[in-house]
Amino acid sequence: MKKKMITRSISAVGIALLLSSTVFAQSNNKNSKPLFDGKTLQGWKSVGGKAPYTVEDGAIVGRMTKGTPNSFLITEKEYGDFILELDIKLEGDKTNSGVQTRSHLDPNGNKGMGRVYGRQVEIDPSPRAWAGGIYDEARRGWIYPLDLSENAKTAYKQDDWNHIRIEAIGNETRSWINGVPAAYVVDTVDASGFIGLQVHSIKDEEDGKKVYFKNINIQTENLKPSPYPQGQYVVNLTPNALSPTEQKNGYKLLFNGKNSDGWRSVKGDKFPEKGWAIKNGTISVQKSDGAESTNGGDIISKDKYAVFDLSFEFKLTPGANSGVKYFVTLAEKTSGSAIGLEYQILDDAKHPDAKMGRNGNRTLASLYDLITSDKGRGATRPIGEWNRGRVVVDKNNQVTYFLNGVKVLSYTRGSKEFRDLVAISKYKDWDKFGEAPEGHILLQDHGDEVSFRSIKVKKSK
Repeated sequence: MKKKMITRSISAVGIALLLSSTVFAQSNNKNSKPLFDGKTLQGWKSVGGKAPYTVEDGAIVGRMTKGTPNSFLITEKEYGDFILELDIKLEGDKTNSGVQTRSHLDPNGNKGMGRVYGRQVEIDPSPRAWAGGIYDEARRGWIYPLDLSENAKTAYKQDDWNHIRIEAIGNETRSWINGVPAAYVVDTVDASGFIGLQVHSIKDEEDGKKVYFKNINIQTENLKPSPYPQGQYVVNLTPNALSPTEQKNGYKLLFNGKNSDGWRSVKGDKFPEKGWAIKNGTISVQKSDGAESTNGGDIISKDKYAVFDLSFEFKLTPGANSGVKYFVTLAEKTSGSAIGLEYQILDDAKHPDAKMGRNGNRTLASLYDLITSDKGRGATRPIGEWNRGRVVVDKNNQVTYFLNGVKVLSYTRGSKEFRDLVAISKYKDWDKFGEAPEGHILLQDHGDEVSFRSIKVKKSK
């Protein structure tokens, strides 16, 4: 992929470094040991590709090499809980690199050269600025894009040394770049594995460029998590669970994975007797005839929300249609699905609704019939896999949608631009559509089988 240079805010980095001085105060303590002796590659081995690694002036140097897949220099030893610190410099902005954590090797991958897989802290100099985010190499893709941590996007220093800190303690992996908190992931996969340094596969014109690694130190004893900003968003991959940090930040489960507590039908005070199934930690719309609310009908949260941060996971079956709505008041009269702003859930390839509306504004993760989502950065997971949706509404009525951690759209409720879009939509006949001060959260019955889990919400002021 072609990438262009982006200007970084050095002043922002300086401020962040000052604020994060407590992090670096823990560096180089007596419990930290070098993983690299500065002279040899003892304790390391090359796998996965043919890019060479050498030692130059006290640094490990990986040389980008055309015609080879991703190459890695990995530790011969595996690690469980650790705090890892190192400095990285990457030439240019048309490729990337990364640090593998608790990773593994498929010896049969890459035609026998081996294929590394596992969580990676990304080094990304491109305009999207996701350096410090967490990517699951050769497995689940992006887990924590830095659209979830905007303050960290200015931390990377182009063509310069960057300090990386990674804490992998228990099920939590957290990262810092140049002292700025970046990613926070809770994941039960991989309790241990090797650490690896990456040279990414390249276009031919990048042949010969270098990636530098130095000051590689690890601590495996007397581990103490460093302070992290209050409110930092956590990607928790444990189904229907809240980590202590999420609880401290004010999140609550809207679905407990066991029963319908907290939910009711739009048609009455009880949960529907048919059309919905709760089993194996999921709450699912049952397949009927594909029509709106003709079987079990929509369900809504018993509580109402005004300013909130809503996260949920959803899984589509082929050709399915559903949605998550918010600011649902039930005041509107309708024979179909209840009226509300909608995060569209759809199989774009097989459901005809994707080709209706205007300019794709009924496709997956769009503000249904109003604003088309920007999914151009590989945010979508295949049908049948779990996707992560998120809707954030702030006190100024700014609404932001995310799909698998990627920011896909933003708008302001009640703004002129919003009202102009409503005026040319299917909602034009509803007075002040989408502008209620508060409302329920809704899961839509559109007659197709769609499953939900890990539905969590934080009320804000």
